[in-house]
Amino acid sequence: MNVAQDLSFIALIANAHLIVKLIMLLLVGISVVSWTYIFRKMFAIRAARKQTELFERSFWAGGNLHTLHQSATSQREQNGALARIFESGMGEFIKGKQASRDTLDMGAVLDGSRRAMRAAFQRELDALDIHLNFLASVGSVSPYIGLLGTVWGIMNAFRGLASVQQATLAIVAPGIAEALIATAIGLFAAIPAVVAYNRFTHDIDRLAIRFESFVEEFSNILQRQSR
Repeated sequence: MNVAQDLSFIALIANAHLIVKLIMLLLVGISVVSWTYIFRKMFAIRAARKQTELFERSFWAGGNLHTLHQSATSQREQNGALARIFESGMGEFIKGKQASRDTLDMGAVLDGSRRAMRAAFQRELDALDIHLNFLASVGSVSPYIGLLGTVWGIMNAFRGLASVQQATLAIVAPGIAEALIATAIGLFAAIPAVVAYNRFTHDIDRLAIRFESFVEEFSNILQRQSR
């Protein structure tokens, strides 16, 4: 019973070396922040996908573009990324036509509208990409941080054997088990971060394709209307 109690998870952490405890604490903190970003990003991407689908249905329903532009401008934050891209392009198109009313150069107007949508497109992607670099760093660095704790713990365990005349498995096992917990916590932090990073990157890439396709299709619509 005493051996089982001494080798319990909590007891091993409590008896670990101070440096190993600090490394474990760091990894737990990293894991908490990582999971916070994972849930935030999951909800943000889900909302962006839903808002994109709603705006696409509204746009391709064939309504008046000026009315849709007014709606997108008045509800800019609620309508989502694609609506903001449309609002930027349509707004620039309207301003360009008004500014060049005397010497109307539709090529320049259309080019300005496309640039405005491209800029808005990049801003929306940057907003979706935020914190992804942190998840990538957690996935790549956490196992090594845990390994550092393991190496330090094992080194400390073998140093403790210097004062023992006869080394047995019962003496060595607790120290090695304490050290290996650091690697386990490092993997616990790294694996979800890597999985989430790959999933979110894929989802954002899919949204980027939809945004880019919309920019091209809407540019073609404005070009046809300008003739």
